[in-house]
Amino acid sequence: NNHELVWIYKDFLDSVIYAEEQFQPNIIHVHHAFPLTWAARVIKSIYQIPYIISIHGSELPTAQKDKRYLALTGDALRRARRIVPNSFWTKEWLFKVYGDEFRSQVRVIPGGVDIKKFNPNLDTSDIDAKYNLKGKKIVLFAGKLTVYKGVKYLIKAARKIPAEVVILGEGPERVKLEEQARGYGIKNVHFIGHLGTSNQLNKFYKRAAVFVAPSVWDEPLGLVILEAMACRTPVVVTRKGGIPLAVKDGVNGYFVRPRNATEIADKVNLLLNNEEKRAKMAENARRIAEEKFSWEMIAHRFILMYMRFAYFPKNKNHK
Repeated sequence: NNHELVWIYKDFLDSVIYAEEQFQPNIIHVHHAFPLTWAARVIKSIYQIPYIISIHGSELPTAQKDKRYLALTGDALRRARRIVPNSFWTKEWLFKVYGDEFRSQVRVIPGGVDIKKFNPNLDTSDIDAKYNLKGKKIVLFAGKLTVYKGVKYLIKAARKIPAEVVILGEGPERVKLEEQARGYGIKNVHFIGHLGTSNQLNKFYKRAAVFVAPSVWDEPLGLVILEAMACRTPVVVTRKGGIPLAVKDGVNGYFVRPRNATEIADKVNLLLNNEEKRAKMAENARRIAEEKFSWEMIAHRFILMYMRFAYFPKNKNHK
């Protein structure tokens, strides 16, 4: 309700003012288009501290539905030194919601992946033993099991895929998806649930021959795709949202049309049946993750931005 929104804003503002006075930053980096940007705009006016904003995309549907998030956020965007969407898709979506008068402040920087944590050198013998996968080819999906992720099309495709289809994650669709697999009478689909923060997830990425992201909605970026690529695994994905930023068709993966189980099966089998092609695309996947999406690369771009726009008051440096 309205009172709750005011109370949240007031609380944020108090916390940010306290942090500013304790820490005295030279620049503020705000995540999401709102509501923390509202506090940043006040700090900018009163304390003269510039700010940049990272736009993740996941906040934009809320602004589309709720007019209360438009005016204050629009003002906060106008006063930012840089606005940084995580993909070109998120950028265009931002303009659709808030208009494009601040286009000159916008620079796209994708999210990064920890290439030391997600790497192709993990020993996966423990998951082979635990899940009885030794010697078997694996096709992997990881993510929240919602309608938007399109997992039902992967399960439909599994009938034509000569490999074990492993589905990691939990969500409201899980029961329906398990019923679907049972209905087909197929034995090669395995629901393993959510693996938490253990490095079993990384091992599954590495162990998979192919990673499939059959999303039917416009994902702002698709970090699981970057994580799989970092583990030297080629990907089969839909051309939705920010995903094309990471995937080059025929280089590190293949695009398929949304809601098309036949294409998923065809492209997955193309990789499963041609080890030479699969190995080359696997190498490319890791190389692209390292060159374009490692946190070192991403952080460097942000540091340059901080240095360019940070405010260094004279009395701090020349006491």
